Amino acid sequence: MRVILGICLWLCLCLTASAHEVRPAYLSLTETQPSEFKITWKQPVLDGRRLKIKPVFPQTCRQTEPLRSRTNATIIERSFLTSCSLTEGRIAISGLERTLTDVFAEINYLSGETQIAVLKPSSADMALGRPTGSPAKHYLWIGVEHIIYGWDHLLFVIGLTLLVARRQILGVATAFTLAHSLTLVMAALGLINIPIRPVEILIAASIVLLGIEIIRKQKGHKSLATERPYLISFAIGLIHGCGFASALSEIGLPKGTELLALLLFNLGVELGQFAVVGLTIIALMAVAKFGPKARQNTEVLLTYGLSSIAMFWMIQRLSDYVI
Repeated sequence: MRVILGICLWLCLCLTASAHEVRPAYLSLTETQPSEFKITWKQPVLDGRRLKIKPVFPQTCRQTEPLRSRTNATIIERSFLTSCSLTEGRIAISGLERTLTDVFAEINYLSGETQIAVLKPSSADMALGRPTGSPAKHYLWIGVEHIIYGWDHLLFVIGLTLLVARRQILGVATAFTLAHSLTLVMAALGLINIPIRPVEILIAASIVLLGIEIIRKQKGHKSLATERPYLISFAIGLIHGCGFASALSEIGLPKGTELLALLLFNLGVELGQFAVVGLTIIALMAVAKFGPKARQNTEVLLTYGLSSIAMFWMIQRLSDYVI
């Protein structure tokens, strides 16, 4: 028990900074008159703090002092860029390489031409004056990242693997994705705009409840979660989907390719989930070779570990309303 508690405490300390899903930032530049652009820069807020990222323009450009505002979990800056044609050189996002955030960049010229790009931590700049394809294709990998780097959702998927039988897991994971998709579509259509902080608390609480259900199953008790796992997965998927949908409703999808972007994002989520489920099952099968007791102890360790981490997150997020 001491070992279990020690590991849980270590995981809580290590994962605190990663207890959020991947959220994109957005940079829009619209040419209002020759060599003058209106800038809209939106970036996500994590734990009440803005990320240390900012756009860097060619040296010939002059930027006015930005006007800042805040909406839910996004900081919005508006300013102007002058003495700059943005037809050559590069635009970079300083500090992006130290985050898990992608940046959607869009430049609209007076000529009617548009340049669009998705900047990532591994490729944090874009060349100006070059034709770009649709950014929708990048949503496939963003969907995968949403599971792999979004610890909230990662722990929930691992918990589902521990809760249900193997023959049920793919269907349960798909129900989770379908619910995710529903909230994303509603956000893309502007039908919902939910504050991110309450959603984050509910997401952490859902993982705690999932851990309780796993413990009940291990002790031989039956409940709605074990008898109707598809329904529970779908219901909780709606909550988890609101997390990304809240940020997405403020950032937006690439214009003209909204449906394709949503389809690719959800496909990426599904691929990410199946990868996590597969690795979890393989790991448990490997542990089972040491005997049934070893697998049982491992499942108990994972259950208490993910429950402790989620409880830590829930208390941390609730503290914003109490302290």
